[in-house]
Amino acid sequence: MSDNVVNFTNVTKKYLAQAAVNNISFDLPRGKITALVGPNGSGKSTILKMIAGLAHPSQGSVRVNGKSATRRIAGEVAYLSEKDVLYPFFTVQETIKFNAGLFEDFDMQKAGEILSFMGLEPDKKVRHLSKGNLGRLKILLVLSRRSPLILMDEPLAGLDPLARDSIIKSMISYLDLQEQTVFISTHEVSEVEPVLDMVMSLHNGGVKGFEEVEKIREKYGLSLLDWMKETLAN
Repeated sequence: MSDNVVNFTNVTKKYLAQAAVNNISFDLPRGKITALVGPNGSGKSTILKMIAGLAHPSQGSVRVNGKSATRRIAGEVAYLSEKDVLYPFFTVQETIKFNAGLFEDFDMQKAGEILSFMGLEPDKKVRHLSKGNLGRLKILLVLSRRSPLILMDEPLAGLDPLARDSIIKSMISYLDLQEQTVFISTHEVSEVEPVLDMVMSLHNGGVKGFEEVEKIREKYGLSLLDWMKETLAN
């Protein structure tokens, strides 16, 4: 088994004439939590969608565990979209059962534990959830899977700042980093820094930096936010 779970090779993704991602290459190491950071429009969501097989590169190749990234790899990738894609007429519990039926690796016991931790009401309709509780439910659905790769697009968006710290820590407790790899896009750079192994910065569809978080602190003497500002300024 390769040390890398994702491989991008000379990948460009264009929407009409505009390049959302422009000729990027990188390998995502297995068993790490890596953040994808950068301003809006830098290509973060496009990269995650291509890994999930929901978008296809205009040029180059995207591979997950050695396989071409298409919709057929859905069983190996748990993807939390920035957009709300849940059925509003389902209850929380019905949403959990629906996802358990979709994915063989869905762990109902773990889902029950996360449901209790998140303080979600199982009988409440999705359409009646606050934005914060909707975010909690989406996190629950992704963390309840045993898939080798977890993609999370802005999972903290809409969550109360006071709740983010406990939810970030809970993510770690419900992950198996011997078997799972996490790639997370976020604007909440300082808040996720304590749990990260690596970080990639993007700007205008290009990779500006890709580094181990520990190295950023020890070798460069920078916080993650300062490193991000420095890479994006170049």
